[in-house]
Amino acid sequence: MEMMKFIKIDENSRVPKYQQIIDSIIHNISIGNLTMDQKIHSINMFSEEFYLSRDTVEKAYSILKERNIITSIRGKGFYISRTQLISKVNILFLVNKLSSYKLRTYNHFINSVGANSHTDLRIYHCDETLFLNLLDKNKSAYDYFVIMPHFKTEDLKHVSFTDKVKKAIKQIPSEKLVILDNIKPNIGETLAEIYQDFENDIYNALKEGVSKILNYKKVILIYPEKAVYPYPRRILHGFRKFCVEYKLDFEILDKVYDEMILKTGDLFITIEEADLVNLVKRVREDEFKLGEEIGIISYNDTPLKELLGITVISTDFKVMGETAAKMILNKSKGKVKVPFNFIDRDSL
Repeated sequence: MEMMKFIKIDENSRVPKYQQIIDSIIHNISIGNLTMDQKIHSINMFSEEFYLSRDTVEKAYSILKERNIITSIRGKGFYISRTQLISKVNILFLVNKLSSYKLRTYNHFINSVGANSHTDLRIYHCDETLFLNLLDKNKSAYDYFVIMPHFKTEDLKHVSFTDKVKKAIKQIPSEKLVILDNIKPNIGETLAEIYQDFENDIYNALKEGVSKILNYKKVILIYPEKAVYPYPRRILHGFRKFCVEYKLDFEILDKVYDEMILKTGDLFITIEEADLVNLVKRVREDEFKLGEEIGIISYNDTPLKELLGITVISTDFKVMGETAAKMILNKSKGKVKVPFNFIDRDSL
Protein backbone atom coordinates (compact mmCIF):
# COMPACT_ATOMS: atom_id res chain seq x y z
CA MET A 1 0.00 0.00 0.00
CA GLU A 2 1.10 3.51 -0.77
CA MET A 3 0.59 4.65 2.84
CA MET A 4 3.67 2.76 4.00
CA LYS A 5 6.05 5.17 2.26
CA PHE A 6 4.61 7.97 4.43
CA ILE A 7 4.82 6.27 7.83
CA LYS A 8 8.03 6.94 9.78
CA ILE A 9 9.17 4.90 12.78
CA ASP A 10 12.38 6.04 14.48
CA GLU A 11 14.12 3.15 16.23
CA ASN A 12 16.32 5.56 18.21
CA SER A 13 13.51 7.77 19.48
CA ARG A 14 12.41 7.67 23.12
CA VAL A 15 8.80 8.09 21.97
CA PRO A 16 6.99 4.73 22.32
CA LYS A 17 6.49 2.95 19.01
CA TYR A 18 2.69 2.89 19.33
CA GLN A 19 2.69 6.67 19.82
CA GLN A 20 4.92 7.11 16.77
CA ILE A 21 2.37 5.17 14.71
CA ILE A 22 -0.44 7.41 16.00
CA ASP A 23 1.53 10.63 15.40
CA SER A 24 2.62 9.55 11.93
CA ILE A 25 -0.90 8.63 10.79
CA ILE A 26 -2.33 11.89 12.19
CA HIS A 27 0.44 13.93 10.54
CA ASN A 28 -0.19 12.33 7.16
CA ILE A 29 -3.90 12.96 7.45
CA SER A 30 -3.26 16.60 8.27
CA ILE A 31 -1.06 17.14 5.20
CA GLY A 32 -3.34 15.21 2.85
CA ASN A 33 -1.33 12.05 2.28
CA LEU A 34 -4.10 9.97 3.83
CA THR A 35 -7.68 10.78 2.88
CA MET A 36 -11.20 10.02 4.09
CA ASP A 37 -12.26 6.38 3.58
CA GLN A 38 -8.77 5.37 2.48
CA LYS A 39 -7.91 1.80 3.46
CA ILE A 40 -4.84 1.32 5.63
CA HIS A 41 -2.74 -1.75 6.46
CA SER A 42 -4.08 -4.47 8.71
CA ILE A 43 -2.45 -4.91 12.11
CA ASN A 44 -0.53 -7.97 10.89
CA MET A 45 0.70 -6.27 7.70
CA PHE A 46 1.78 -3.16 9.62
CA SER A 47 3.71 -5.17 12.22
CA GLU A 48 5.48 -7.21 9.51
CA GLU A 49 6.38 -4.14 7.45
CA PHE A 50 8.05 -2.33 10.36
CA TYR A 51 9.18 -5.34 12.40
CA LEU A 52 6.97 -4.34 15.28
CA SER A 53 5.07 -6.54 17.70
CA ARG A 54 1.42 -7.07 16.91
CA ASP A 55 0.52 -5.72 20.37
CA THR A 56 2.24 -2.41 19.61
CA VAL A 57 0.30 -1.86 16.39
CA GLU A 58 -2.93 -3.07 17.98
CA LYS A 59 -2.52 -0.52 20.80
CA ALA A 60 -1.99 2.32 18.29
CA TYR A 61 -4.99 1.28 16.21
CA SER A 62 -7.15 0.96 19.33
CA ILE A 63 -6.36 4.54 20.36
CA LEU A 64 -6.95 5.81 16.83
CA LYS A 65 -10.33 4.06 16.83
CA GLU A 66 -11.25 5.58 20.21
CA ARG A 67 -10.48 9.03 18.79
CA ASN A 68 -12.62 8.22 15.74
CA ILE A 69 -9.65 8.73 13.43
CA ILE A 70 -9.88 5.25 11.92
CA THR A 71 -12.69 2.74 11.80
CA SER A 72 -12.78 -1.01 11.22
CA ILE A 73 -15.23 -2.85 9.00
CA ARG A 74 -15.58 -6.56 9.70
CA GLY A 75 -14.12 -8.63 6.91
CA LYS A 76 -12.74 -5.60 5.04
CA GLY A 77 -10.15 -3.91 7.23
CA PHE A 78 -9.30 -0.46 8.60
CA TYR A 79 -10.18 2.88 7.03
CA ILE A 80 -9.54 6.57 7.68
CA SER A 81 -12.76 7.98 9.19
CA ARG A 82 -11.85 11.58 10.01
CA THR A 83 -9.79 14.16 8.14
CA GLN A 84 -11.03 17.46 9.64
CA LEU A 85 -8.44 17.41 12.19
CA ILE A 86 -7.41 16.47 14.31
CA SER A 87 -5.66 19.11 16.05
CA LYS A 88 -3.24 19.35 18.90
CA VAL A 89 -6.09 19.61 21.40
CA ASN A 90 -9.19 17.44 21.08
CA ILE A 91 -12.26 18.49 23.09
CA LEU A 92 -15.56 16.73 23.75
CA PHE A 93 -18.40 19.21 24.43
CA LEU A 94 -21.37 17.51 26.10
CA VAL A 95 -24.65 19.44 26.39
CA ASN A 96 -28.04 18.31 27.65
CA LYS A 97 -30.09 19.84 24.82
CA LEU A 98 -29.64 21.63 21.51
CA SER A 99 -31.14 25.02 22.35
CA SER A 100 -30.21 28.44 20.98
CA TYR A 101 -28.63 29.25 24.36
CA LYS A 102 -26.43 26.17 24.41
CA LEU A 103 -25.40 26.77 20.79
CA ARG A 104 -24.48 30.36 21.60
CA THR A 105 -22.22 29.18 24.42
CA TYR A 106 -20.71 26.52 22.14
CA ASN A 107 -20.09 28.97 19.30
CA HIS A 108 -18.39 31.51 21.58
CA PHE A 109 -16.32 28.66 23.01
CA ILE A 110 -15.23 27.55 19.53
CA ASN A 111 -14.34 31.09 18.49
CA SER A 112 -12.28 31.64 21.64
CA VAL A 113 -10.47 28.32 21.92
CA GLY A 114 -8.82 28.90 18.53
CA ALA A 115 -7.88 26.95 15.44
CA ASN A 116 -5.34 24.81 17.26
CA SER A 117 -8.09 22.54 18.55
CA HIS A 118 -10.89 20.27 17.40
CA THR A 119 -14.18 20.17 19.32
CA ASP A 120 -16.90 17.54 18.95
CA LEU A 121 -20.41 18.48 20.12
CA ARG A 122 -22.60 15.70 21.57
CA ILE A 123 -26.17 15.95 22.88
CA TYR A 124 -27.35 13.60 25.64
CA HIS A 125 -30.94 14.94 26.06
CA CYS A 126 -30.83 15.04 29.90
CA ASP A 127 -30.65 11.24 29.80
CA GLU A 128 -28.34 9.61 32.35
CA THR A 129 -27.82 6.39 30.36
CA LEU A 130 -26.99 8.20 27.12
CA PHE A 131 -24.60 10.51 28.94
CA LEU A 132 -22.78 7.62 30.64
CA ASN A 133 -22.48 5.73 27.35
CA LEU A 134 -21.06 8.78 25.57
CA LEU A 135 -18.57 9.37 28.35
CA ASP A 136 -17.49 5.74 28.56
CA LYS A 137 -17.11 5.46 24.79
CA ASN A 138 -14.98 8.59 24.53
CA LYS A 139 -13.13 8.75 27.85
CA SER A 140 -9.76 7.94 26.27
CA ALA A 141 -10.25 9.87 23.06
CA TYR A 142 -10.09 13.51 24.17
CA ASP A 143 -7.75 15.92 25.89
CA TYR A 144 -10.58 17.90 27.53
CA PHE A 145 -14.20 17.26 28.48
CA VAL A 146 -16.58 20.24 28.69
CA ILE A 147 -19.81 19.13 30.37
CA MET A 148 -23.14 20.90 30.94
CA PRO A 149 -24.78 18.69 33.61
CA HIS A 150 -28.57 18.66 33.60
CA PHE A 151 -30.48 15.39 34.04
CA LYS A 152 -34.07 14.25 34.45
CA THR A 153 -35.59 11.76 36.85
CA GLU A 154 -38.21 9.17 35.89
CA ASP A 155 -40.98 11.61 36.79
CA LEU A 156 -39.36 14.34 34.63
CA LYS A 157 -37.90 16.38 37.49
CA HIS A 158 -34.59 18.19 37.14
CA VAL A 159 -31.48 16.93 38.92
CA SER A 160 -27.99 18.38 38.50
CA PHE A 161 -26.08 15.14 39.07
CA THR A 162 -26.89 11.51 39.81
CA ASP A 163 -24.67 9.16 41.82
CA LYS A 164 -23.69 7.31 38.63
CA VAL A 165 -22.86 10.56 36.84
CA LYS A 166 -20.71 11.78 39.75
CA LYS A 167 -18.86 8.45 39.79
CA ALA A 168 -18.24 8.57 36.03
CA ILE A 169 -17.06 12.19 36.05
CA LYS A 170 -14.71 11.41 38.92
CA GLN A 171 -12.87 9.02 36.58
CA ILE A 172 -11.83 11.97 34.38
CA PRO A 173 -8.58 13.63 35.50
CA SER A 174 -9.46 17.01 37.01
CA GLU A 175 -7.06 18.83 34.69
CA LYS A 176 -9.10 17.55 31.72
CA LEU A 177 -12.54 18.50 33.05
CA VAL A 178 -14.55 21.71 32.62
CA ILE A 179 -18.03 21.94 34.17
CA LEU A 180 -20.33 24.49 32.54
CA ASP A 181 -23.64 26.04 33.55
CA ASN A 182 -24.21 24.02 36.72
CA ILE A 183 -21.95 23.78 39.74
CA LYS A 184 -20.56 20.37 40.61
CA PRO A 185 -20.95 18.72 44.04
CA ASN A 186 -17.69 18.72 45.95
CA ILE A 187 -15.61 15.63 45.24
CA GLY A 188 -12.48 16.89 46.94
CA GLU A 189 -10.79 18.25 43.84
CA THR A 190 -10.43 21.71 42.35
CA LEU A 191 -11.93 21.87 38.86
CA ALA A 192 -12.61 24.44 36.18
CA GLU A 193 -16.24 25.42 36.83
CA ILE A 194 -18.18 28.18 35.05
CA TYR A 195 -21.66 28.25 36.48
CA GLN A 196 -25.04 29.86 36.95
CA ASP A 197 -26.49 30.34 40.44
CA PHE A 198 -30.09 29.66 39.45
CA GLU A 199 -31.74 30.68 42.72
CA ASN A 200 -29.85 33.90 43.36
CA ASP A 201 -29.61 34.82 39.67
CA ILE A 202 -33.36 35.18 39.20
CA TYR A 203 -33.75 36.79 42.64
CA ASN A 204 -31.10 39.46 42.00
CA ALA A 205 -32.19 40.09 38.41
CA LEU A 206 -35.80 40.69 39.46
CA LYS A 207 -34.56 43.04 42.18
CA GLU A 208 -32.92 45.12 39.43
CA GLY A 209 -36.31 45.59 37.81
CA VAL A 210 -38.34 45.89 41.01
CA SER A 211 -39.34 49.53 40.46
CA LYS A 212 -41.28 48.49 37.34
CA ILE A 213 -42.42 45.11 38.67
CA LEU A 214 -44.17 46.81 41.61
CA ASN A 215 -46.46 48.58 39.11
CA TYR A 216 -48.21 45.25 38.49
CA LYS A 217 -50.86 43.65 40.69
CA LYS A 218 -49.88 40.01 40.26
CA VAL A 219 -46.76 38.16 39.09
CA ILE A 220 -47.20 34.78 37.36
CA LEU A 221 -44.24 32.50 36.71
CA ILE A 222 -44.77 29.95 33.90
CA TYR A 223 -42.56 27.09 35.07
CA PRO A 224 -42.96 23.77 33.18
CA GLU A 225 -43.45 21.28 35.99
CA LYS A 226 -42.78 18.27 33.77
CA ALA A 227 -40.77 18.84 30.61
CA VAL A 228 -38.65 16.74 28.28
CA TYR A 229 -35.80 19.02 29.28
CA PRO A 230 -36.63 19.98 32.89
CA TYR A 231 -35.45 23.20 34.52
CA PRO A 232 -33.69 23.58 37.89
CA ARG A 233 -36.13 24.00 40.75
CA ARG A 234 -33.78 26.59 42.21
CA ILE A 235 -35.43 29.00 39.75
CA LEU A 236 -38.66 28.52 41.71
CA HIS A 237 -36.91 29.14 45.02
CA GLY A 238 -35.40 32.42 43.82
CA PHE A 239 -38.72 33.59 42.37
CA ARG A 240 -40.61 32.83 45.59
CA LYS A 241 -37.94 34.54 47.69
CA PHE A 242 -38.26 37.71 45.62
CA CYS A 243 -42.06 37.77 45.73
CA VAL A 244 -42.24 37.15 49.48
CA GLU A 245 -39.64 39.81 50.21
CA TYR A 246 -41.60 42.45 48.26
CA LYS A 247 -45.01 41.17 49.43
CA LEU A 248 -46.16 40.50 45.86
CA ASP A 249 -49.25 38.51 44.94
CA PHE A 250 -47.84 35.65 42.86
CA GLU A 251 -48.77 32.35 41.21
CA ILE A 252 -46.82 29.55 39.54
CA LEU A 253 -48.37 27.83 36.50
CA ASP A 254 -46.91 25.03 34.40
CA LYS A 255 -47.90 26.51 31.03
CA VAL A 256 -49.86 29.24 29.24
CA TYR A 257 -53.33 27.69 28.90
CA ASP A 258 -55.48 28.27 25.82
CA GLU A 259 -58.41 29.56 27.89
CA MET A 260 -56.30 31.34 30.49
CA ILE A 261 -57.84 34.59 31.71
CA LEU A 262 -55.62 37.67 31.41
CA LYS A 263 -56.27 40.67 33.63
CA THR A 264 -54.93 44.20 33.55
CA GLY A 265 -52.04 44.35 36.00
CA ASP A 266 -50.75 40.82 35.31
CA LEU A 267 -47.00 40.35 34.91
CA PHE A 268 -45.84 37.05 33.39
CA ILE A 269 -42.38 35.52 33.60
CA THR A 270 -41.93 32.82 30.94
CA ILE A 271 -39.13 30.26 30.60
CA GLU A 272 -39.96 28.26 27.46
CA GLU A 273 -40.19 29.87 24.04
CA ALA A 274 -43.52 28.23 23.26
CA ASP A 275 -45.12 29.83 26.32
CA LEU A 276 -43.73 33.24 25.35
CA VAL A 277 -45.18 32.93 21.84
CA ASN A 278 -48.58 31.78 23.11
CA LEU A 279 -48.71 34.57 25.68
CA VAL A 280 -47.85 37.32 23.19
CA LYS A 281 -50.55 35.97 20.86
CA ARG A 282 -53.10 36.03 23.68
CA VAL A 283 -52.15 39.60 24.64
CA ARG A 284 -52.63 40.74 21.05
CA GLU A 285 -55.89 38.82 20.56
CA ASP A 286 -57.37 40.32 23.75
CA GLU A 287 -56.07 43.77 22.72
CA PHE A 288 -54.09 44.45 25.88
CA LYS A 289 -51.27 46.99 25.77
CA LEU A 290 -48.04 45.09 26.29
CA GLY A 291 -45.79 46.83 28.79
CA GLU A 292 -48.68 48.81 30.26
CA GLU A 293 -51.69 46.62 30.99
CA ILE A 294 -49.88 43.28 30.74
CA GLY A 295 -46.17 42.79 31.41
CA ILE A 296 -43.85 40.05 30.16
CA ILE A 297 -40.35 39.07 31.27
CA SER A 298 -38.69 36.18 29.44
CA TYR A 299 -35.94 33.90 30.75
CA ASN A 300 -32.72 34.04 28.68
CA ASP A 301 -32.17 36.46 25.83
CA THR A 302 -32.20 35.82 22.06
CA PRO A 303 -31.80 38.18 19.07
CA LEU A 304 -35.52 37.74 18.33
CA LYS A 305 -36.53 38.83 21.84
CA GLU A 306 -34.33 41.88 21.44
CA LEU A 307 -35.95 42.65 18.08
CA LEU A 308 -39.47 42.28 19.55
CA GLY A 309 -38.66 44.40 22.58
CA ILE A 310 -39.16 41.63 25.16
CA THR A 311 -37.69 42.34 28.59
CA VAL A 312 -35.42 39.50 29.74
CA ILE A 313 -33.46 38.15 32.66
CA SER A 314 -30.56 36.31 31.13
CA THR A 315 -27.27 34.51 31.56
CA ASP A 316 -24.40 35.96 29.55
CA PHE A 317 -23.76 32.96 27.30
CA LYS A 318 -20.94 34.76 25.50
CA VAL A 319 -19.00 35.09 28.74
CA MET A 320 -19.75 31.46 29.61
CA GLY A 321 -18.27 30.11 26.37
CA GLU A 322 -15.30 32.46 26.31
CA THR A 323 -14.41 31.77 29.94
CA ALA A 324 -14.45 28.00 29.40
CA ALA A 325 -12.09 28.40 26.44
CA LYS A 326 -9.71 30.66 28.40
CA MET A 327 -9.55 28.21 31.29
CA ILE A 328 -8.53 25.44 28.89
CA LEU A 329 -5.97 27.60 27.10
CA ASN A 330 -4.52 28.85 30.41
CA LYS A 331 -4.81 25.45 32.09
CA SER A 332 -6.52 27.17 35.02
CA LYS A 333 -8.98 25.91 37.63
CA GLY A 334 -11.48 27.46 40.01
CA LYS A 335 -15.12 28.57 40.17
CA VAL A 336 -16.30 31.43 37.93
CA LYS A 337 -19.82 32.83 38.31
CA VAL A 338 -21.33 33.88 34.97
CA PRO A 339 -23.08 37.30 34.88
CA PHE A 340 -26.87 37.18 34.92
CA ASN A 341 -28.54 40.38 33.75
CA PHE A 342 -31.87 42.20 33.83
CA ILE A 343 -32.39 43.77 30.38
CA ASP A 344 -35.26 46.26 30.37
CA ARG A 345 -37.26 46.62 27.14
CA ASP A 346 -40.77 47.53 26.01
CA SER A 347 -42.67 44.56 27.46
CA LEU A 348 -42.34 45.66 31.10
